[in-house]
Amino acid sequence: MVKFHVFFGLFLLSFALVNVAIATPTRKYVGVYELKKGNFSVKITNWGARVISVVLPDSKGKLADVTLGYEKVASYINDTTSFGAVVGRVANRIAGAQFSINGTQYKLVANDGNNTLHGGHRGFSKVIWTVKDLKHGKFPYIKLTYHSFDGEQGFPGDLEVSVTYKLVGDYAMSVAMKAKARNKPTPVNLAQHAYWNLGGHDSGDILSNTLHLFASHYTPVDSSLIPTGQIAPVHGTPYDFLHAHPIGSRIGKLPAGYDINYVLDMGAERHGMKKAAVLKDGKSGRVMELWTNAPGVQLYTSNFLKDVVGKGGYVYEPHAAVCLETQGFPDSVNHPNFPSQIVNPGEVYKHYMLFKFTFE
Repeated sequence: MVKFHVFFGLFLLSFALVNVAIATPTRKYVGVYELKKGNFSVKITNWGARVISVVLPDSKGKLADVTLGYEKVASYINDTTSFGAVVGRVANRIAGAQFSINGTQYKLVANDGNNTLHGGHRGFSKVIWTVKDLKHGKFPYIKLTYHSFDGEQGFPGDLEVSVTYKLVGDYAMSVAMKAKARNKPTPVNLAQHAYWNLGGHDSGDILSNTLHLFASHYTPVDSSLIPTGQIAPVHGTPYDFLHAHPIGSRIGKLPAGYDINYVLDMGAERHGMKKAAVLKDGKSGRVMELWTNAPGVQLYTSNFLKDVVGKGGYVYEPHAAVCLETQGFPDSVNHPNFPSQIVNPGEVYKHYMLFKFTFE
């Protein structure tokens, strides 16, 4: 039986344990933690290592929460949207819920028709992570860890996983994901699944937001959103964001909206990362730059949201947010021409992101 508890605590003003919502039979607690730097704050829960709010000012100094989510932590337990979660062991889709490594076939848990999506029915977004470290000061951060056991959702080998969220500037957050395979080769592809609406989570749709993607190619998909294996140019297609333009300007040419992986171009690097995207909201003046070391980014315009009751009772509908999930290519385990996601014992998977916010 799941029990619910609430208490409050404060940690040196730089981060706060806001509440504890869930206690499992093994006494693992789910909490909400706040990283704060001036009027920039980020709240995180160890249920799925989720970012559940990002509050920052607009060009006139008015504060707003720019990520979608729920009012209460308990609502995330049965969440099907992956709001703000770390998804894995393998983000995105694996065709037929199966793959082979070195001649050994592995059958996964199918949770998206015949396919596996975001690690299966009980992926990393639906487990309790351990809060390993909390630090205050000039650059407050939280580190969360999770041990994924051999055979979890069908994936081979023990895997030690960590994610660190850190406020690294007045309005910048870094995300560092790492994973170490202990005893068997295994695919690893972690992604951060925040739903962004720079106008504020309750400001309506994001179709007027402008987007610039630094990607001249994408990976086409079939009717089940499984990559065909082709790497195609975006030029002449609705997927072309090589020049910034409103997200909604070509969305009508697609069946429901954007849900596609882009192949990031090789560009100038900064601290081992390249610029992946720039998202702008003209009304608020907020701008978000996304940097990463990953080879791809999934553009998803929250096509499947419908009548989802979120924070403050606001109801989220399709296109209420945009997800920019840096990642390895979907279904890479079944496409030898895609960058490999296999991590061998002793190797360390490293995935870095930087979210930098400015105002115009």
